[in-house]
Amino acid sequence: MISSIEERQTLREWLAVLGTPGIGPVSFARLFEQLADPDQLLDSLQAHSNLPEAIRRYLRTPNWEAVDRDLVWAEQNDNHILRLNTAEYPELLRQISDPPPLLYVHGSIEALHTPQLAMVGSRNPSAGGQETARAFAAHLSGVGLTITSGLALGIDAACHAGAHDGGGITVAVMGTGLDRVYPARHRELAHQIVSRGGTLATEFPIGTGPRPENFPRRNRIISGLSLGTLVVEAAPRSGSLTTARHAVEQGREVFAIPGSIHNPLARGCHALIRQGAKLVETAADILEELGVRIETVAEITLPCPPEPGMLSSDKMQLLDYMGFDTISVDQLVARSGLTAAAVSSMLLILELDGRVVSQAGGRYARTESRG
Repeated sequence: MISSIEERQTLREWLAVLGTPGIGPVSFARLFEQLADPDQLLDSLQAHSNLPEAIRRYLRTPNWEAVDRDLVWAEQNDNHILRLNTAEYPELLRQISDPPPLLYVHGSIEALHTPQLAMVGSRNPSAGGQETARAFAAHLSGVGLTITSGLALGIDAACHAGAHDGGGITVAVMGTGLDRVYPARHRELAHQIVSRGGTLATEFPIGTGPRPENFPRRNRIISGLSLGTLVVEAAPRSGSLTTARHAVEQGREVFAIPGSIHNPLARGCHALIRQGAKLVETAADILEELGVRIETVAEITLPCPPEPGMLSSDKMQLLDYMGFDTISVDQLVARSGLTAAAVSSMLLILELDGRVVSQAGGRYARTESRG
């Protein structure tokens, strides 16, 4: 909501300026440092001697129709447009080299000021990768980390859902305007995020559709809002690795979950680990690195990998349920009576210990006989 007539007028000028072709986050940041009065943005810029004539000409007759469309949206309940120079703007995001001058928000502003962990990965993950993402998100949200992702198919959706499993909140950074949801099948997920205390956020004005160039651009916001970025599954060339690179450039932590050498979606994570990302086996690895205080590690971490040659009884039982043919997580759930999250967690440990291997189609196989 817009709090006052004065705020509306100031925001109207910011919207007019930021609708100007040729003024993006980087050029705006340079201009912003030189402005005498950011709250009188149009007057300040029109008096600026170094602006190209094309920009100066546009500023004389801005696209007021587009501006007013954004203002009408911002006047509705739970809708906000945060300016870079206000206290409501997230501090961690403000610190990056190219913060969005305006952040469109639907839902809780307070969620943007909580400790956040970005979780990203493939849009076409393995079944095991999807379950691992959901389990990690549930554990981490359960101790107070807000899970931040991009509302995309695959790992992103699993992370948002996992945050809800853990009773926590989640932030979705979108590559469209907030008057539309992409992909459309995630409309209900977007509604759940907001209804459970979370937030939808974007830098794109109302009416912006899902243009391909928008999604790599929004990745810097996902990492910029967060203390660190966890990559679950990613191909060597993917948007997830772009998010991780942004995190490095922003001075934030990068984490990666290793996978089977036979899984092509593990190669991006392995590359990150070779480049210095922290290898993650349990949720505690992330919490310790971020300095998040936890009362009882055992209550929120995934099981630690066993000593070589030593397996707990539950994992030995799971190996028995697997038999010696390839098997899916769903089949193991049916055979064992365990939850999908528990089965996926144990499979991850068994894979790290070399007892099982993930295969195509999200299936798993034993690598050795019991003994």
